[in-house]
Amino acid sequence: MDGQRVAVVTGGMGGLGEAICARLFHSGYRVAATYSPGNQSAAEWVDVHKKEGLEIAAYMVDVSDYASSEAAVRHIVSDMGRIDILVNNAGITRDATLKKMSVDDWRAVLKTNLDGVFNMTKPVLHGMLESGWGRIINISSVNGQKGAFGQVNYAAAKAGMHGFTKALALEVANKGITVNTISPGYLRTKMVMKVPKDILETKIIPQIPVGRLGEPGEVAGLVAYLCSDEAAFVTGANIAINGGQHMQ
Repeated sequence: MDGQRVAVVTGGMGGLGEAICARLFHSGYRVAATYSPGNQSAAEWVDVHKKEGLEIAAYMVDVSDYASSEAAVRHIVSDMGRIDILVNNAGITRDATLKKMSVDDWRAVLKTNLDGVFNMTKPVLHGMLESGWGRIINISSVNGQKGAFGQVNYAAAKAGMHGFTKALALEVANKGITVNTISPGYLRTKMVMKVPKDILETKIIPQIPVGRLGEPGEVAGLVAYLCSDEAAFVTGANIAINGGQHMQ
């Protein structure tokens, strides 16, 4: 295949998404990060990273809306010529026990975390099929594998994501396209570090056999491998990276 491959990372401006963007850029890809409507700091984020030597393009998209996702894909292809790699990383939480969970909170999480995978993958897939090469990587969660108190919406969406992975992997396995899931455990991101220190030290870290939080860069390294030509025989997999918190 001629030309530099293009990677799109949804939710690419925070925590894990940012680490994935940086790793893929340093691995030689052209990288586009998507961000949600209402993010007022997107232009500043691009400028800051440009000064650090990271040339990452940014595109606004509401992944929960198909028309917005389709328009964003067209925009990226128009600017960058193609999309070879899609990392479905965008996600939200609206935690509550089912007894207290509102219908709106259920729907918001499913629309973003699961519908968003469909909304971005479907328009991207056409170009991959035409070129005969592609990598689709869906970022799930350890909580999609083992469940989590107060997260029936999040766990359902993240578990559903891997069902999507397996079915699509079968459809495109002979087309040069791989589809895989990564299920991270607790990572050292801004979101996790907002958890009260006592909860982190007494409730969360003791559940992790390696005795620490994961680093976003460790997950980004796994993403980079799955994007490579060396990973061409890996498809339909759900790869856990959780420090031994949940083994399957």
